[in-house]
Amino acid sequence: MDTQAIIAAIDAEISKLQKARTVLAGVVKASAVAAPALKPRKRPRLSKAARKRIGDAQRKRWAEAREVEKPAPTKAAKKAALPVKKKRKVSAAARKKIAATQKKRWVAIRAAKKAVKVAPAKKATKKATPKKEAAAKKVTVKKAPAAKAKKAAPEKANSAATEAAKS
Repeated sequence: MDTQAIIAAIDAEISKLQKARTVLAGVVKASAVAAPALKPRKRPRLSKAARKRIGDAQRKRWAEAREVEKPAPTKAAKKAALPVKKKRKVSAAARKKIAATQKKRWVAIRAAKKAVKVAPAKKATKKATPKKEAAAKKVTVKKAPAAKAKKAAPEKANSAATEAAKS
């Protein structure tokens, strides 16, 4: 096919499409004229007297609603109205008893963990590596708690003082 023939065919197609567009645009314009656009509806204006009556009635309703509700008490009134609950305290003896019981529990827990760790080590047939042995030694070495050390220090000082006094 010759390029001139192709261009002629494209021009013919374009002219057909333009005619179709004008026909459709005319139909759209005709339908737009047939159905007029709706204007937004305006609210009817109230007179000043009517607005005043409505406002007065609403203020009256608000006043009645406020009378039914009790006014919120101030902070001072709230404190005076509520009975003051005293904070409960644990006595020193009870705290010591709780601490001793808790220490016993932890000793039992640590002993159980230690027993579990020791049992598999005995069953193992392989020789433990030096790193594992060092880690096991670190686990088994326990330091005295700071509280026990502090309690023990004055006792040692007292016993040393008594021995010095005796000699």
